Amino acid sequence: MTTPGIPATTPDTPAPEQDDLLADARGLLPGIVAVRRTLHRAPELGLHLPRTQRTVLDALEGLPLAISKGKGLTSVTAVLDGARPGRTILLRADMDALPQHEDTGLEFSSEVPGAMHACGHDAHTAMLVGAARLLAARRERLAGRVVFMFQPGEESGGGARHMIDEGVLGDEPAAVDGAFALHISSRQDSGTLGLRPGPALASADLVRLTVHGGGGHASAPHLALDPIPVACEIVQALQTMITRTVSVFDPAVLTITRIQAGTTTNIIPETAELLGTLRTLTPDTRSTVRGRIARLAEHIAAAHGATVDIDLTEGYPPLVNDAGFTTLATETATALLGAERVHHVADPVMGAEDFSYVLERVPGTMAFLGARPPGRTPEQTPDLHSNRVVFDEDALATGAAVHAAVAQAFFAQSGHPK
Repeated sequence: MTTPGIPATTPDTPAPEQDDLLADARGLLPGIVAVRRTLHRAPELGLHLPRTQRTVLDALEGLPLAISKGKGLTSVTAVLDGARPGRTILLRADMDALPQHEDTGLEFSSEVPGAMHACGHDAHTAMLVGAARLLAARRERLAGRVVFMFQPGEESGGGARHMIDEGVLGDEPAAVDGAFALHISSRQDSGTLGLRPGPALASADLVRLTVHGGGGHASAPHLALDPIPVACEIVQALQTMITRTVSVFDPAVLTITRIQAGTTTNIIPETAELLGTLRTLTPDTRSTVRGRIARLAEHIAAAHGATVDIDLTEGYPPLVNDAGFTTLATETATALLGAERVHHVADPVMGAEDFSYVLERVPGTMAFLGARPPGRTPEQTPDLHSNRVVFDEDALATGAAVHAAVAQAFFAQSGHPK
């Protein structure tokens, strides 16, 4: 079936003029919003999103797309072939939610206890559905192929990596020539686009340090080997290490988010565990800081006669936007939206995104789409991952149009078509 509010498009539908792209996206907005709200009411977590997958498949029905579902995960890949051969561009949306209760008070709030679309992935998915319809209506004028990547497991599970393993980028070398994604922002002016070449988001590594001492009675700490002060000393040393050895121009953020030890007031425990995250923007700083974490922890523990188990698990790599593709996207968005609605993002964000796995293989960029509700200042607006975050849904038409415009510009760009 087709999704209410988004009319089905067939290969025989007359292609609208390029100048009407944003207007056509606004015409699709009621249906794009309907998809977003359907997803928002029924958020799913991780790599297994059966209801979300079904919603996407229903929303794409009737379009001239070759659609496939993931083999080991609930992803959707849809391919649109233009009337003439050319390069291939991938457009990506993530679909999973976060494990938190929603307190927005929206009429379409989550109906799933303990799950919420607090990072805007429902909006990302709905915008990409809208872009698929815009581009399908222009299929006869497209010289290339569009791969629509609907991905689970961005918040956890590395869904992008799994989809790459299942072949979303094509055969080696990658059949995809360029890639583009949007991430919504609740604090940026609605309908504006922010872009940045080079490092845009950080890597995200897990840090787990387990200090092993010797338990005993709390009244006689000299007869035990208390791991708690050793763990506290390690935390302090790690923070000093970051500020004194890492350049502010190639930053690292090391945050210890949990210290766990002991069971009651009169027992010195055997162990103390530190849990945290390391964020960096370049491979060299990532490697250097990981080595310093291990060395500091080992030496401080040894100085007290304790030992430490070190678990530094690599997470998502830094997201690095290709300079040439970012220029193309910036020029395209400026022509579409006007120069006053497109801006350069001065500083990278120390959050992480698994679209980085795609950009390790394919030149492309992730841009930030503003969707701050009207009448609010950035300071008044809850940020992503808040249980109260809300978005201006009018911005979704802009996002759908930008996706489609970037694809068209990529095909028109001089290069080496396949």
